[in-house]
Amino acid sequence: MVVNLWNQDKASQVSKGLGELVYRSNLLGSDRSVANWGGGNTSVKTIETDFRGRPIEVMWVKGSGSDLATMQARHFTGLRLEDVKPLIERPEMSDEDMVAYLAHCMLDSKQPRPSIETLLHAFLPFPHVDHTHPDAIISLCCAENGRQLAQDIYGDRFVWVPYVRPGFTLSKMIAEGVKNNPHAELVLMEKHGLVTWGDTSEASYLKTIAIINEAQHYIETRTRQRPLFGGSKYDALPEAERREILTQILPAIRGAVSQEQRMIVTYDDADDVLTFVDSHDAPSLSQVGAACPDHLVHTKRVPLYIDWNPSTRDVSQLHTKLNEGVATFKDEYRQYFERNKNAGDTIAHSAPRVILIPGIGMINTGRSWALAKVSGDLYHRAISVMQGTTALGNFTSLNKKESYDVEYWPLELYKLSLLPPEAEFSRQIGLVTGGAGGIGSATCQRFVAEGMHVVVTDINLEGAQQVAEQINKQYGEGRAIALKMDVTKEQAIKESYQAAILKYGGIDVIVNNAGLATSSPFDETTLQEWNLNMNVLSTGYFLVAREAFKVMKQQQLGGSMVFVASKNSIYAGKNASAYSVAKAAEAHLARCIAAEGGSFGIRVNSVLPDAVLQGSAIWNSRWREERARAYGIEPDQLEDYYRKRTTLLVNVLPEDIANAIAFLASSKASKTTGCMITVDGGVPAAFTR
Repeated sequence: MVVNLWNQDKASQVSKGLGELVYRSNLLGSDRSVANWGGGNTSVKTIETDFRGRPIEVMWVKGSGSDLATMQARHFTGLRLEDVKPLIERPEMSDEDMVAYLAHCMLDSKQPRPSIETLLHAFLPFPHVDHTHPDAIISLCCAENGRQLAQDIYGDRFVWVPYVRPGFTLSKMIAEGVKNNPHAELVLMEKHGLVTWGDTSEASYLKTIAIINEAQHYIETRTRQRPLFGGSKYDALPEAERREILTQILPAIRGAVSQEQRMIVTYDDADDVLTFVDSHDAPSLSQVGAACPDHLVHTKRVPLYIDWNPSTRDVSQLHTKLNEGVATFKDEYRQYFERNKNAGDTIAHSAPRVILIPGIGMINTGRSWALAKVSGDLYHRAISVMQGTTALGNFTSLNKKESYDVEYWPLELYKLSLLPPEAEFSRQIGLVTGGAGGIGSATCQRFVAEGMHVVVTDINLEGAQQVAEQINKQYGEGRAIALKMDVTKEQAIKESYQAAILKYGGIDVIVNNAGLATSSPFDETTLQEWNLNMNVLSTGYFLVAREAFKVMKQQQLGGSMVFVASKNSIYAGKNASAYSVAKAAEAHLARCIAAEGGSFGIRVNSVLPDAVLQGSAIWNSRWREERARAYGIEPDQLEDYYRKRTTLLVNVLPEDIANAIAFLASSKASKTTGCMITVDGGVPAAFTR
C-alpha cells in the first residue's frame, strides 16, 4: 500500500502555488510504485501579475524531461491560461501545432518546454491536477477486463478513456469525460495511468494515494488466491554463484549489445526479479509488451528472455544462448522497425535494454550507468504491474504499431535531439591504478569530465574513495567506484576486475599508473629493494594489463591501455638502478602487448613523465630526500632544480600527464599503438631515439 508522506509542518513552510506544487510532486515521485522515473506530470493554477501589472491566471506544469522526485521550481513552466483554454473548442490539433502554440503561451521562453500532456491539465477545471503511472492502476488498466473491474472498485466515480497516444485528442477526451460525469473523482487511462485532482495541493495528493490504495487492496485480495506468475519453474542459484557466472558473461553481453554503440551494462537480482525470471509464465508474459508508454521508451517493447536451465550450471551453453538471443533480438527489432516505420524515420539502437536470465536475474543496458539503472527500475515496475494484472485476469499491452508510435514519436525524438553531443569517452569504462595519487586522480577527473565511468583503484582505499566521492558528487551517482588494489597480489587484481565488471559490465581503458620509487647507489641496492621495484612496476603492470586483455578480448570491442612509465625508462637515472630497470621493463612490456593486441583492436601506449611532484605520494616519501641527496641539493630545492634542467624551463604537473593519457586513450590516437610520449618539459638526455 502507498504510504501517506504528507508532512503538514514541511508543507506549511513552502510558498503557495508553485512551492506547493514542487513539494507535492517530490512526494509523488519519491515512491516509484506511484510515479516512474521521468514519468507523470503535475500542475497548479495560480493568479500571477504579468509584466503590465495585471492579474492573470497561470498554470504551472511539469516541464518536459524532468523527474517528479527531484524536480525544483525551475523545472516547471508557466503558461497563460487565457491563451490555452480556448483550444478545447478546436476539433483536432496535431502535436506539432500544439507544441508551437504552447510556446507562445509561456510566461518565459527560457523555461523548459511544457509536458506533452499540458492540455490535459489545462482542460480540467481544478486548481491542482496530478497524472501518475501507479503500478496498481496500470495493473487495472492493462487487464483485459479492466473497465469492468474498475466498476467493482470505484463504482461510478471514474472516467475510463481508451488508449490514445498523449496529446490534444486524449486531453479533450479526458476533459469531456469528466464534464459528463458529475460523480467523477479520477480518470483511468487504458494501458497508461491515472489522473486525479483536488481543490488544494494536499487534497490532490491524498486523493491520488487513496485511489491507488483502493486498487491495491482489490489486487492484494486476489493475489493470494493464485501462485505468482504460474509458480516457480527454476530455483535461483546461490548469490555467490550468480556473481561468479555474471563476471564470466557480462563482458560478452556488453560486446554483443555494443556493436552499434557501446553500452554500460548492469545487473539486478532483487527478489522480485528472481521470482519473475524463475517462474513458469515469464517466457510468455515478458513478451506481451510494455506495461505503459513511459516504460518502453527505456525498456523497448519487450525484453530478451534467455531460455536457460540454471540447474545445469552450463555457462558455455549460456554464452551460446546469449549470443544467439541478442542476434535474434536485433534482427526482430529491425523487422519491427521496417514494418512500422514512417517516412524519414531512422532506426534506433536495436539491441535489448533488458535481458532476463533464469537463476541469475536481470541485465540492463544504457548509454550510462544511470540510464541502465533506469531501464532496470522501470522493469521492476513492469514486474509489479504484471503481478497485479495476472491476479485480475489477462495481461494486455500496446500492440506493435502503438508501441512503435510511442518509441518513434517525433516529440520523444525531439527530446533526444536536445541532449548535448556525446563526449569523447561517453559509454566507456576506465580503470586507473594508483588512482588516489596526483597523476591518477587527475586522470580520473579528466576521463569523467569527458564522459567516462571510472574505477579508481589504489592500495590506499581511503584516498581512492575520496576521489570517487568527489567525482560522483560533481557528475552524478555511479560515475566512479573505488576499489582497494595491491598490484603485487594476483588475486586482488582479479577481484577488482570482477567488481568493475559487476558494476559496469566490462572495461574499455586501463591506465597502469600504480607506482613507488626508491633511490640508492648500485652497490648499496638490496635484493629486497630490487624485488620491490620489479614487483610493483613490472610484475604489477603485467598482472593488471593481462586481466584487462582478457576482458577486452571477450568484449570484442577493442580497447586502450596507457602505461605511466618514466623518463627513467629510457634514461639511466643516477642512484636509481632498480627503479630505472623496472620502468624500462614496463615500457617494453607495453610494446610487447601492443604487438600482440593489434589484431584484437587493443592499443597500448606509454607516457614518460619526469619529476611530477605535485600531489604525489612518492615525492612526499623518502624518494624526495634520496633524489635531493643524489643531486647534492636540499629537498625543498627539487622543484627549482627540475624546472631549470628542462629546455622549456617548466615544472610538470599531474594535469599535464592526464592530458597525454587522455590523448592516447582517445579516438584521436586510434591509429597509434606501441608509442611512447615524453612529458618532461624537455630533458635532452631522455629524448627518444
